[in-house]
Amino acid sequence: MSDNTNDPAADTLNPHDINAVVAARRAKLKNICDLGIDPWGQRFDGRSFIGEIRARQYEIKFKTSAGELIDAPEFVEGLDMRSWKQERGGGDLVGPAVRAAGRIVLHRDTGKLQFIDIQDWTGTIQLFVGKNQVGEENWKLIENLDLGDLIGVDGELKMTMRGELSIFAEKIYLLTKTIEPPPAKHVGLVDPELRQRLRYIDLAYNAESRQRFLNRTKIVQSIRRTLDENQFVEIEGPTLHSIAGGAAARPFETFHNALGMNLFLRIALELHLKRLMVGGLERVYELGRVYRNEGISPRHNPEFTMLEVYQAFGDYKSMMDLTESLIANASKAIGLGTQISWGEQQLDISIPFARRPYHELLAEHTGVDPFAERALKDYAQAIGLTVAGKHIDVIKNEIFEERVEEKLVGPVFVTDYPASICPLTKRKQDDPTIAERFELFVCGIELANAYTELNDPDLQQKLFKTQLAGLPAEESMAKMDHDFVRALRNGMPPAGGLGVGIDRLVMLLTNSQSIRDVILFPLLRAETGNPEHE
Repeated sequence: MSDNTNDPAADTLNPHDINAVVAARRAKLKNICDLGIDPWGQRFDGRSFIGEIRARQYEIKFKTSAGELIDAPEFVEGLDMRSWKQERGGGDLVGPAVRAAGRIVLHRDTGKLQFIDIQDWTGTIQLFVGKNQVGEENWKLIENLDLGDLIGVDGELKMTMRGELSIFAEKIYLLTKTIEPPPAKHVGLVDPELRQRLRYIDLAYNAESRQRFLNRTKIVQSIRRTLDENQFVEIEGPTLHSIAGGAAARPFETFHNALGMNLFLRIALELHLKRLMVGGLERVYELGRVYRNEGISPRHNPEFTMLEVYQAFGDYKSMMDLTESLIANASKAIGLGTQISWGEQQLDISIPFARRPYHELLAEHTGVDPFAERALKDYAQAIGLTVAGKHIDVIKNEIFEERVEEKLVGPVFVTDYPASICPLTKRKQDDPTIAERFELFVCGIELANAYTELNDPDLQQKLFKTQLAGLPAEESMAKMDHDFVRALRNGMPPAGGLGVGIDRLVMLLTNSQSIRDVILFPLLRAETGNPEHE
């Protein structure tokens, strides 16, 4: 990140060279201590964010040789300020006094002048540092600065002779000395796994990555705001469950010593939120971590963020309307419109989204009659799926996942799933073989899943007892939760329920192709070797 050739980038060096650079930095650390300066900094009050400082550029005035103040020129990169001044008979710029802090990302030493770019999370600005302006003592500190150091500055906001907006430094403060060199100039960390493992470096030197995670925060804030405006209340449910229910997934297991009982990290938020509807909380949601002891892929991380929402006296169509609002508002929150990019594809997320029945899509993309059992089994075997011992609806759904989902560019609500694979869902009144359920797909990725919630306690108890052929017990939703059934017997209102994968939604809205790029600290294999250089 620097033109300073005395401090090579970490990712261009072998371990021996890194040790040499670290040793040189430690020598500067000693020099700073010898100057009586605390290399780890102190409280630094009164600073403004760099983005706020840059917004003050129009406060800069031009003071003519006659003492008249006039507006300064527009800030055009490469503007020849010397000629501009001469055309007006001489004079100088005067600007507001500012205080900034940030990390050094560029450092050019020209002798008695140094140009230092500092960066905070709102932007970057150049410091114009002259020896005469900062004084001999402060200059000694500046000579011991390195890329990556965190510094503060007091100065005047003006333009250089080349028309670059800069802080003309009057005093530099060391806020933190860094020991290791940063990654290469204008490149940052390139290896994806290294970026995920060393997220602190990725964020410090990769503006795109930093903005992606700031956008994630804005998306989550927007979701909460939309739900709050619709009179939903946010709750915090337990993350340790005695029964791993509410979804088809393998849980992480643990043991509680004091109670002498096995517990599971939650695989879903659903069943506790429904209990709250029994208790009279008619619109509830939770936005929190969920854990599934399963594989890792560009779309799966064992620890991820889910939103689950429940609305009394609604149904799955109510949840479609809500889902559209959540996504539309989240897109606006990060400055997007209805046209977004996903890889090389351009997507239109205008409301309303398409709504297509599950069986209609299955027939359309496979050419198989979705209600012909023999034809479904033959097709499944032809594409390499096993059928022995499996319920026909399990086979049907495996075909759908294998051959249909990837073709759903969308956004499209896939509606009306086979009831037998939806044990927590209300059946259609005119066809009990169909569940009132939808899944939202965009570019083959499932973003949301919603039901008209089953509130018949006797039917729920029966479904909990039913183990569909072909589903392993540890991954099935067929787990008896007696307390939940008891809750239903006390009357849960008819309701719509919605689950949204927050990480996948952030992937979509930030055009990120891997879930690891939108999770700050994804699960990684243990690091091999000793990361310590010394």
